[in-house]
Amino acid sequence: MLMRTDPFREFDRLTQQLLGNASGTWSRPTAMPMDAYREDDAYVIALDLPGVAPDAIDIDVERNMLTVRAERRPVAQGEGVQMELSERPLGVFSRQVMLADTLDTEHISADYEAGVLTLRIPIAERAKPRKITVTGGADRKEIQG
Repeated sequence: MLMRTDPFREFDRLTQQLLGNASGTWSRPTAMPMDAYREDDAYVIALDLPGVAPDAIDIDVERNMLTVRAERRPVAQGEGVQMELSERPLGVFSRQVMLADTLDTEHISADYEAGVLTLRIPIAERAKPRKITVTGGADRKEIQG
């Protein structure tokens, strides 16, 4: 049998259940923690999804809106299973991020390892710095009339 060592954790869990934050649904998903940063010529978004099966993750891009949805399902189910303690949040998790026009949404890559979903979004070629050649007056012909 498992014993609790933190008496306030149960109070926090009950408060979350009363406020409707304990588990997300498809119509009202729970937010997932995220980090975002630039690395060389790409933006990287890392989302925490521990315990989520890769086939339960859905990634969509519509216009410039990136949507990540995932569902964590109960692990122990069936006859003879009696849940003793359940603190891990279950249900649907979602996060939406508005992407800048300078990102190449056609070439987003996704990797899922150790419970972290990592999205790499390359910077579009048109948004990268480039040199502009300046031509001098000697290169122009004057038209006389």
